[in-house]
Amino acid sequence: MQRTIYKSLLSWKENSNKKPLLLQGARQIGKTYVVNQFGENEYSNFIYLNFEQDINLHSFFKGQLLPNIIIDDLSLYLGRKIIAKNTLIFFDEIQVLPEVLTSLKYFNEQAAEYHIIAAGSLLGVSIASHTSFPVGKVNFLSMHPLSFLEYLMAMGDELLAKKIATKSDAEPINEVLHQKLMAHIKMYLFLGGMPEVVHDYIENKDIENVRKIQKEILKAYERDFSKYNVKNQALKTAELWNSLPSQLSRENKKFKYNSVRKKARASNYEHTVEWLKNSGLINVAHNISTPKVPLSGYADTTKFKLYLVDTGLLGAMLNISSSIIADPTRLFTEYKGAFIESFVAQELVAYDQEKLYYWTAKSYAEVDYLVEIENEIYPIEVKSGLSRNLKSLRSYEGKYGPKLIYRTSPRNFSKSDSFINIPLYAIAYFRK
Repeated sequence: MQRTIYKSLLSWKENSNKKPLLLQGARQIGKTYVVNQFGENEYSNFIYLNFEQDINLHSFFKGQLLPNIIIDDLSLYLGRKIIAKNTLIFFDEIQVLPEVLTSLKYFNEQAAEYHIIAAGSLLGVSIASHTSFPVGKVNFLSMHPLSFLEYLMAMGDELLAKKIATKSDAEPINEVLHQKLMAHIKMYLFLGGMPEVVHDYIENKDIENVRKIQKEILKAYERDFSKYNVKNQALKTAELWNSLPSQLSRENKKFKYNSVRKKARASNYEHTVEWLKNSGLINVAHNISTPKVPLSGYADTTKFKLYLVDTGLLGAMLNISSSIIADPTRLFTEYKGAFIESFVAQELVAYDQEKLYYWTAKSYAEVDYLVEIENEIYPIEVKSGLSRNLKSLRSYEGKYGPKLIYRTSPRNFSKSDSFINIPLYAIAYFRK
């Protein structure tokens, strides 16, 4: 599968000031696959070290973390000389051994000639809890499930993906192509972007087996809750995680602690939200009541929405039947549009929108997303159906006068004065 992050890995390789690279992201989104592919394709020598699979590796990172000694010992253990020239070393599953994370500081300071990528299923959690994190000594990259355009390429529709990725105007595309893309969107909402799920569907076209794989991924996440948490915190993590589908199914998707457990307060679950966020399993959108630049300075950290990292996993948790795919519009509107709003969050995050925000004005208006670009703020309203209602967008426009207002929906491209409609399949490229 082609992954857009591959270009970022190439840029890292070619950077003369590179540092060891930390690749973050949830379990089973393809980190190991893409780094292995990158190592085999772009380097003469590729060294793969899995710290969860091979516990013998742990001994080389105890005591003094001297890069040259570590490299010499690893060479002896592997039976092959590790040289710096045109070699990539991949430290995988490093969350099981904090010393490996610490060692990256010394590789950067004392052995910068080595190209090193480190990854782990819960690397974000490990970093957050690491007391001696090598600040300023590493580069970062975040990886996500397959975006919709990556999914299109995997499905063999590269030309269609390229057309959307390079489109820079709001003129409608051919209606036949629009309907073809909307059919793809429906399937993507059901399958999601987990590489194993998409690959299995391409190979076997077996929806029932796809759902089994999604359930297995969910079980792996639940095992992580227990494996990397103390018992009490593991229970809280499972409770909050399992509450998310029902919270997203409400008209008002603002997260409520008392929907996790009766009379629960922020103090009971704040750490849990942060754990799930750092693990890459949720996307968080914070509320903004006064949209000013920078948005981060006006975010209300007590009001937010939580979206699952993948729409396919959301469907699996809700036990959505595969028959819904055949219905022209039902998947878009099911559970109060939960899939569509989650999909848009997923797409924005996948294309470098690191933080998500939404706007509310008391009880009469809400805009689903605000995006800051070059000191301008643009509102995006998400519509799961074909409604032309722009009440909230127009309310925002009347108050703050943005240059453009956006709606994303199942409709084709259109533009009228300051208003632009972007089809769901192109929302990741609305900046153009």
